Amino acid sequence: MQQAIEILVGGLLSGAIYALVALGLTLVYRVAGILNLAQGAFVVLGALAFYSLETSAGWPIVPALVAAAAGVAVVAVVVALVAVRPALGRLSIGGILILTAGILTFFQGVALVIWGSNPYAIPAFSGEAPIVVLGVHVPTQGVWIVAALAVTDLALALVLARTTFGKALRACGENPVAASLMGIDVARMTVLAFAVAAALGALAGAIVGPLTALAFDTGSFFTNAGFIAVALGGIGSFLGAIAGGLLLGVAEQIAAGYVSSLFSPTLAFVILLAVLVLRPDGVLGARARRIDVPQAFERATPVLRFGGRGGAAIFAVLAVLVGVAPLVLERTGLVASLVIAGVFVLALLGLDVLMGYAGQVSLGHAAFMAIGAYATALLVMRAGLPPLVATAAALVLTLVVGAAVSGVVARLRGLYLALATLAFGLLVDSVLVGAADQTGGPSGLTGIPSFSLGALSVHGDVASYYLVWIVVAVVGVLLVDLARSDFGRALQAIRADQTAARALGIPVARYKTYAFVIAAGCASLAGSLYAFDFHYLAPDLVSTPRSLELVTMLVVGGQGTLVGPLLGAVVLTLLPAVVQPLAAYKTVVEGALLVAVLLYLPGGLAGILAWRPRSRRRGALAATPAAPR
Repeated sequence: MQQAIEILVGGLLSGAIYALVALGLTLVYRVAGILNLAQGAFVVLGALAFYSLETSAGWPIVPALVAAAAGVAVVAVVVALVAVRPALGRLSIGGILILTAGILTFFQGVALVIWGSNPYAIPAFSGEAPIVVLGVHVPTQGVWIVAALAVTDLALALVLARTTFGKALRACGENPVAASLMGIDVARMTVLAFAVAAALGALAGAIVGPLTALAFDTGSFFTNAGFIAVALGGIGSFLGAIAGGLLLGVAEQIAAGYVSSLFSPTLAFVILLAVLVLRPDGVLGARARRIDVPQAFERATPVLRFGGRGGAAIFAVLAVLVGVAPLVLERTGLVASLVIAGVFVLALLGLDVLMGYAGQVSLGHAAFMAIGAYATALLVMRAGLPPLVATAAALVLTLVVGAAVSGVVARLRGLYLALATLAFGLLVDSVLVGAADQTGGPSGLTGIPSFSLGALSVHGDVASYYLVWIVVAVVGVLLVDLARSDFGRALQAIRADQTAARALGIPVARYKTYAFVIAAGCASLAGSLYAFDFHYLAPDLVSTPRSLELVTMLVVGGQGTLVGPLLGAVVLTLLPAVVQPLAAYKTVVEGALLVAVLLYLPGGLAGILAWRPRSRRRGALAATPAAPR
């Protein structure tokens, strides 16, 4: 009985932290109508800033807490002014979600540069000795956590109910258009909401610091926990955010206490995926009554088409460059980077079909890479299958999973679809870690052999290069033909307007499933080649951060082009390798590039290549379908 009570207490303490993060997410959603994936970054920035002030500079606890929260709030104001507020009028809901993921990546890079990669442990505020209540041991830091949640909840309730600022926030959450007509500056309220949410996140990070190690990349964990809590309780509900956070914390602790700590995240992600699919408004039935601002429209970038002699010349030059690259660069050490770039291009080709053509935002694409990679490696190492047969079997498995995932999330759109794909990616990550007997768990899977076909074995970077890029060329040609067919035009119609596409007789659900299956298949092949080339697999090599990296490459290269994947993958893979001093800033550069491209170069690098004088673009733009946010 005592053990059960201690597990419950531990779950409630964890849940209180998740609830604090979820309150920040809910506040921003209620005002701006977006889910801020950068909230976890503010948690970590606040915790590390507090550590520096309290431990390194010797500040007292309370002034250090206030200063850290205020500093992070100022950073959030700058972010909202520079990136978020301009994006509200330019990007779709999915685009803004990706934008906030880019902000998360950027600040994780900033934390890496400033504080390094080593984890930090903040000293307990009131000593290490636990408090004993009726025989139950409660960490003293838990008192601070509960007090912080209670004070925050009470303060939010009073502000929303009693102050002019709170009433303005509520008005923005209910109906931004009406609030604007009443003289409320909705844009300013969005900035203020970001600042308050960031301060809440910083407070949560500083208080939880004594109970867990904090590193530069811990922000992803807090973002995941916060959005799971929000989804469980109901997006847009403050009470739901608290209830969802507590429910998540208790569920994780019960799974860790009675099953295994490795499987506790798996349970949380299974619950999340089930809630998103069966009850998107949350288990409490909370529904935000927000009436959104009329959505802006964004144009799908057309396929780059090169015709006549000019097109033949361009493709001939590309073929020559790809063919001679390893011969020229063999002594530079860049061939290995080009192999990895080719693997990413292969995964991105499928992702481009899914996101660029069908308009289905996926934040868990690396999960399909993981399934292909691990299935191939295990079939070769444990079952003794030939590499080609193992790759084909893994491909079939991934296609089945892709079709199943598409069927499960078929009725979800926009924000809910993106969150469901993210939940699927997190679920695969946790399974890979939990099934340590088969996958090696966090330590990884070693000793994966090279690809071979009969007596022909692929050894070395040059051989791997030609294998990967030949596969990329074959898949790329097939997808270009597919994109130019009726199927490709149907996908673009679905992206433009699903209702209109359905009225035209296009089987929307079936075509979306086809897009998911194509994306999953390309990712599976990429994962298999990745395993054969690396000879080692670990969850972090094909994890959710890898999904965000793939999205970054696609956006930077250009969506809906089938050329953007090549440009984005090669540039972002080779840049740190070519300019070594930039390697330490890789994460910062990736996040900044993603944000900048989304705001100022929506067509990506491929859009620059596709640029034509205004007089020549009018007809093409008029024929390009528009996609609603």
